[in-house]
Amino acid sequence: MTVRDRERLAELVTAGQRLDTASIPFAQSRKGTTPLQVGVLALQGDFAEHLGTLHRLGVEGRPVRLVEELEGLAGLMIPGGESTTIGRLLVRFDLLPELRRLAHRGLPIYGTCAGMILLAKDIGPYEQPLMGVMDIVVRRNAFGRQIDSFEVDLLIPVLGEEPFRAVFIRAPYIESVGEGVQILARLPGDGHIVAARQGNLLVSAFHPELTQDLRFHRYFLNMVSEAWHGQDCP
Repeated sequence: MTVRDRERLAELVTAGQRLDTASIPFAQSRKGTTPLQVGVLALQGDFAEHLGTLHRLGVEGRPVRLVEELEGLAGLMIPGGESTTIGRLLVRFDLLPELRRLAHRGLPIYGTCAGMILLAKDIGPYEQPLMGVMDIVVRRNAFGRQIDSFEVDLLIPVLGEEPFRAVFIRAPYIESVGEGVQILARLPGDGHIVAARQGNLLVSAFHPELTQDLRFHRYFLNMVSEAWHGQDCP
């Protein structure tokens, strides 16, 4: 929270006005004594695999299909699947404006594959509903069709020295990033960007939920914990 935010809150309290919680950053409005609950958007795609991974890490996961199911979440995951279908369902269930609001307030959100597309501000010539909150340009289906899916070992320094076995399925990649976006991983060889972070937003073109390696989910949960306990995200 900035100095100006604190001053504004103090002014509101002094004046006896009702606080507009929508204006308060996520970390300042958290319920600190409540066990962490991480939501997984469950409209379409491989949400069950993400919920299973969270369970293996000892975290309570919650499938999210309705706006009211976002209440009290410490973080949210958007799974892989069909980004066009998920985007249309976000509109149909009126989730899109609320997700944008939560993202801007600082709720940690992790998008994998289709989730990465939905978080991006720019996906080129395609027209589909997007959250559009992360300053990245994404190319859809960048590696071809389903049969062109592949696995590769990635060096991801934030996870340690041991390579991460990444699974790519009709995957996108990031063509370019804006200021403030941290590149976490590139493909060996062509150097395409396949994982990045911007503050409370995390994306990967690959599917860590389809492997036994828990490190990428654990990295996101550390982001969630930092935000939930009011620490500034690096």
